[in-house]
Amino acid sequence: MNGSGKSTLLQVITRTLQPTEGEIFTRGRAAALLELGSGFNPEFTGRENVFLSGAILGLSSVQIKARFQDIADFSEIGEFIEHPVKTYSSGMQVRLAFSVTTAIAPDILIVDEALSVGDAYFQHKCFARIRKLREQGMTLLFVSHDPGAVKSLCDRAILLDAGVMIRDDAPEAVLDYYNAIIAKHMANHTIQQTETLTGGRSTRSGNKRVVADSIELLEHGASVQTVRVGEAVTFRVRANVRHAIEGFTVGILIRDRVGNDVFGTNTHHVLGPLRCESGQKWAVDFDVPCLALGIGSYSVSVSLHTGATHVENNFDWWDRALVFHVIPGSQPHFIGCCWLPVAIRCHKTN
Repeated sequence: MNGSGKSTLLQVITRTLQPTEGEIFTRGRAAALLELGSGFNPEFTGRENVFLSGAILGLSSVQIKARFQDIADFSEIGEFIEHPVKTYSSGMQVRLAFSVTTAIAPDILIVDEALSVGDAYFQHKCFARIRKLREQGMTLLFVSHDPGAVKSLCDRAILLDAGVMIRDDAPEAVLDYYNAIIAKHMANHTIQQTETLTGGRSTRSGNKRVVADSIELLEHGASVQTVRVGEAVTFRVRANVRHAIEGFTVGILIRDRVGNDVFGTNTHHVLGPLRCESGQKWAVDFDVPCLALGIGSYSVSVSLHTGATHVENNFDWWDRALVFHVIPGSQPHFIGCCWLPVAIRCHKTN
């Protein structure tokens, strides 16, 4: 959460700030990518800043010289490596800073949102390098508001609010709770987080003016938990209306097994607002003529609210209300999170 003390905590860990009380212990060499351009002298060239930053990180001039070409090549800033940093764009600064910070192969890498400044191409490069370093045993301490990045890079997540740790769990469970808190700021409702039979965490929030009773996956009218790639299916949400609502919305969100969003939609975008009376029961069918998902396990979250998103007026948000499995169909073998009906043509050319 903004203002919760995340950046301050990281500065204490990296010892750029001293704690007013308590102690911080770290094991191994830590490298940090905090505020954009921190540690760089704007009057120095990129080359000079590489040697300066390397020295601050504990490397000798010989060690920095041995790594310099790799740093320059990874940053891809070309001839600007010989220009003063004050002439760099924000993207060029983060390219060079990340290249230097990761070139020393630290035991602990601390990243505070800085990667969001770079372009999409360089972000992919950064995430690939971070994954490689993690595979080699590096510890990553990563602060971000990007749920996808947290799920992709981390195996543990901590949620801070006003300087207090309120959740410490698997990334998917913590981010579900974070999502519920965002909606709670807009309305007074409860947040429930319970453990499922599989050991995972299921989060549910809302003011309960409308409640989701169930969600089913139907194939040929029968309830199923397993479906083949490419089959026609229906996701049926049953809702119980406790109060009359203008502009009622029902939505679903499909996620893969690690919690990445795969597909989501709702009635607001497709049908427009729905009007419901108190005491009514609704069944809303989301018909999918071809379930083009890859082989694997998926979950479906349900949202009942007004407007386009649940943040506006959340009645009932139910994470992982349904888990289902996709198995191979009659298609040729493929990999990935989705199936595309591809036709391949081959012909000889002169």
